[in-house]
Amino acid sequence: MKKILVLMLAFFMLPVAIFAYTINLGIVTTPHSFHYMAAKKFKDIVESSSHGDIKVNIHHSKSVGSETSILQQLQLNALQMGVITAGPIDKFVPTIKAIEFPFIFDSFAKADKILDGKIGQKILKNFQSANLVGYHFLENGFRNITNSKKPIHSASDVKGLKIRVMNSQLQIDIWKDIGANPTPMPWPIYTQLSQHVIDGQENPLAVIDQYKLYEVQKYLTLTRHVYSALVFVGSKSFYNSLPKKYQKLLFKATKEASIYERKLNRDKAAFFLADLKKQGMIIDEHPDMASFKKRVAPLKSRFSGDAKKYLDEILAQ
Repeated sequence: MKKILVLMLAFFMLPVAIFAYTINLGIVTTPHSFHYMAAKKFKDIVESSSHGDIKVNIHHSKSVGSETSILQQLQLNALQMGVITAGPIDKFVPTIKAIEFPFIFDSFAKADKILDGKIGQKILKNFQSANLVGYHFLENGFRNITNSKKPIHSASDVKGLKIRVMNSQLQIDIWKDIGANPTPMPWPIYTQLSQHVIDGQENPLAVIDQYKLYEVQKYLTLTRHVYSALVFVGSKSFYNSLPKKYQKLLFKATKEASIYERKLNRDKAAFFLADLKKQGMIIDEHPDMASFKKRVAPLKSRFSGDAKKYLDEILAQ
């Protein structure tokens, strides 16, 4: 009995990790994704720089819900951070539609100039009106269309195809105007593609390759129709509860993690394209871009308010 008491006393005297703040960060993608790598970089920076005051828990693979659900949980402070695709954010922060307009970015350099500049910063500040914090832009990359039925070279080839899109009215409108049958659906969608519930989808090369969509999609067309930004998004109430030094740390960490993730994504772009070819996808690298641009041009007339203002500013660059 004496030995048991000594062991129990020793156990209770062991140091216990006590964190002043805990950040639960939600993403819908797997640990193989760039979303996760960015989240992990953020975690490493925050935990190291806070000297143990802040603990970051990464909840991946949709374990805390869809991106729309994560945003709702951020508003309630049920989660404190998320790495979210720009598309679903437009229901919460309508001005973000300006950067989701098709064909406005023709290079990574142009995207960086806008998103890291004044326009991007103004859009991030708009997150506050939705009880959110927009910290920094990172990226999915340029989106391209895939399908299991036929080659797509021009916009007319898309007619009637059932294409999965993000839960975003703008993305639905884009594909309606092109001629597809857009179907909003949360990620992931491998099963729906394999069962032919949908004919195709649109995503950056990294996503197509990492999720092995080449197993269920035969045709890939490099439309690069939308530059798909990601955003480090936070709970406004959690942010307001932090001392200023940690508020600054979150902005610093998200910026560093975003720059890190962008470089990873861009450095691997050629690899992903080569691997998709190796996996047997039939790829149209030079589609009739003019036909796609013509179909979506009328979308601009449906923009209003600050979203239209920011779109005009981007087009003027």
